[in-house]
Amino acid sequence: MAAALRKILTFGSMLLPYGVHELKRRLKNRHKLSADVARSLAENRQLAGLHAGQRCFILGNGPSVKGLDLSRLQGQTVITVSNGYLHSDFDKFQSRYHCVPQITYGLMTTEDVVRWFDEMHSHLGGAELFLSSTEAELVRKHNLFPGRTVRYLVLGESFDERTSEEIVDISQPVPRVESVPVMALMIAMYLGFKEIILLGVDHDRFLSSTYQYAFDLKVQKGKDFTVNADGTLTRGHHDEFQQLARLWRQYRAIANIAKANGIRVVNSTPGGALDEFERRPFEAWFEK
Repeated sequence: MAAALRKILTFGSMLLPYGVHELKRRLKNRHKLSADVARSLAENRQLAGLHAGQRCFILGNGPSVKGLDLSRLQGQTVITVSNGYLHSDFDKFQSRYHCVPQITYGLMTTEDVVRWFDEMHSHLGGAELFLSSTEAELVRKHNLFPGRTVRYLVLGESFDERTSEEIVDISQPVPRVESVPVMALMIAMYLGFKEIILLGVDHDRFLSSTYQYAFDLKVQKGKDFTVNADGTLTRGHHDEFQQLARLWRQYRAIANIAKANGIRVVNSTPGGALDEFERRPFEAWFEK
């Protein structure tokens, strides 16, 4: 009964504005994996448990980060996301891994993505990059990220259709994500991290009705179809809450997986709305 209800909710969500786009994307990408992507997925097996027992920070891009001294992350293992290379003091701590989820095309054209990836490559230092397999052909065609390790995730079905509490295997198709920190959490758990700290994962735009970043965007400025030029939201509360419900279910699933596998996920974001993980102040991680 629960499984049937989840399928109904998943189909219903496809009737929403973003859902229409997502349905088109899923139908378009129902094809056999290319040889390159299949090989990349197989290579992801080398990452299983690579950082067993270690700690990492997942650094989001929410405005709460402006109040943090990110230079304190120097010497820590950091996973950044999307435009996270624009954070202040990035050159001081630099990330070990960087994640970009499936890209929504529309305002963001193929040419924009190429320019964005070029910008990303020029700022990321030696970080290993995780992309959605939907961008693999674009990277190959334009010879992007030369000399950098680029790995792919096949973001497939819904978290609502996954009942297992085993760590998500990124060498196989994984659930698609509503927000990139969920992707970073899946990767961090597969890498073996036993303590994962979230920073700048605010998710509170439904409270303020605006969406801001911890920095000024460059290539991606004005390319988010859910936000007007002044930062106000383009979607009404109904559509916004539907998306948030999907996102919170994903965080709940991640929290359950973490608990079942002895992984501690801590939210050290100053403020924000995410309430699925225990809280601890950022400064407390550096107290002796």
